Amino acid sequence: MKHTSALTLALCLGIAALTFSAPLSGQTAGAWTTLFDGKTLNGWNVVGTANWEVVDGVIQASKGNGLLVTPASYGDFQITLEFWVSDDANSGVFIRCTDPKAISATNAYEVNIFDQRPDPSYGTGAIVNVAKPSTILKTGGKWNTYDITAKGPKMTVVLNGTRTVDVEDAKHARGPIGLQYGAGTVKFRNVRIRTL
Repeated sequence: MKHTSALTLALCLGIAALTFSAPLSGQTAGAWTTLFDGKTLNGWNVVGTANWEVVDGVIQASKGNGLLVTPASYGDFQITLEFWVSDDANSGVFIRCTDPKAISATNAYEVNIFDQRPDPSYGTGAIVNVAKPSTILKTGGKWNTYDITAKGPKMTVVLNGTRTVDVEDAKHARGPIGLQYGAGTVKFRNVRIRTL
């Protein structure tokens, strides 16, 4: 009798352990990886002429034109980062870039940072030529957060806690991440990613 009770107890504890260690609905299994060490541009390929530098733990650029591109390629992932831009800045986060040496909004998804874009329909918070932002938010002169998720064809963009894009598009399935400098002053920090 004692043996049966002990076996039943062990079985119940095992089931409980599995239940509580399993991810909750909506959670993902991948661990976060920091893409910027706060000190160097190690882990990034420089494409173009932008004057990227690290100052006080922040990646920044203020002239030229170009991108910082991850050597690694990502398919399904969540990336979070903080950015600071001047009012006149043109920047963005490119995801699933199919050609890491010549990145554009036609061969990647460009999650835009461009408050003064001449056509504001694809301004900050949009995915250029794919999804207009549901809410127009201005980001110049302050620190902002982006939380971008791509899983299969589904992509969501959350800017400062507001979901601006929730769309499906299957043009680009996988590729590196690119941080863009186009104009003004652009700064990035706390860049991290996890695979889904």
